[in-house]
Amino acid sequence: MGQLTGPTDPATDAGWGDRKPRKGFFTDTSICIGCKACEVACKEWNRNPRDGDLELLGSSYDNTGHLGASTWRHVAFIEQGRDRIEEARESGRALIGLGMPAMPGRAQEDIHPVLKPPDTPEFRWLMSSDVCKHCTHAGCLDVCPTGALFRTEFGTVVVQHDVCNGCGTCVAGCPFGVVERRSDGTYATAERKSDSLAHDFVTGVAQKCTLCYDRLVEDQIPACAQTCPTTSIKFGDHDELVERAKDRVAELHAQGRTEARLYGANERDGVGGIGSVFLLLDEPEVYGLPPDPRVCTADLPTMFKRAGLAAAGMFGAAMVAFWRNR
Repeated sequence: MGQLTGPTDPATDAGWGDRKPRKGFFTDTSICIGCKACEVACKEWNRNPRDGDLELLGSSYDNTGHLGASTWRHVAFIEQGRDRIEEARESGRALIGLGMPAMPGRAQEDIHPVLKPPDTPEFRWLMSSDVCKHCTHAGCLDVCPTGALFRTEFGTVVVQHDVCNGCGTCVAGCPFGVVERRSDGTYATAERKSDSLAHDFVTGVAQKCTLCYDRLVEDQIPACAQTCPTTSIKFGDHDELVERAKDRVAELHAQGRTEARLYGANERDGVGGIGSVFLLLDEPEVYGLPPDPRVCTADLPTMFKRAGLAAAGMFGAAMVAFWRNR
């Protein structure tokens, strides 16, 4: 286990000598149309079974509900009225007043001036394609007892299903609730003739997005990003994508859309920044994202220090008692 907190290059930290530039996603929710093409492409490429019977949920125009072992991309539909839109813009203005979305090394005067916001609509849909965050400091990776999860040369995190023992420790270790164990391996569609596709689904082990590792090693784009018709899902070098995300937020602020904000671009947050950066149009909680994610192993140094002090204190007390009884 390498560095536990703070900015770092995850592939270098994992010991890769021939590491590649860190890869990731930038998901711009402001141009997502909720078509779910990314969900379908992900399932097709990774040959994941469908979730449920495809009926719409009672709470949304959605039929998968959340990320899971068989749904590695999930498009959320969030219905909002005028009052909630105003609240989102107000909270965005407060962030801008604090100096955001400027990041370390980026001068505040470089940010476009905020203009008068456009007329507030009576109603809007927020649509966002969620995915594994491929954290800089990945809790799932840190707590895995079998080494089933590993850090790739691209800085992403992948599960080896043939090594996973299904203990579920990684499920609890993920601060985003992304990892899940697949319990149902049924294949609802007709079996394909190709021997490479005709297979039984793996059950009882942890599953999540791999950022299409098998495509990355062949210098191909992940299936979801290649399929997205609006380029809401952008794939590329992580540092480049973060800069593009900052420019996009500045562009929306210049249009008066103060609700725009970045999620996961701060490398000094509780997970060291994430590989899948998002542009949101409301608070993270609205999208089902934790506002301040923190990797579960971040406090290990402090815990070990306190445990050492406690052990030293107990040893000292025992020595004093032994000395007095002589």
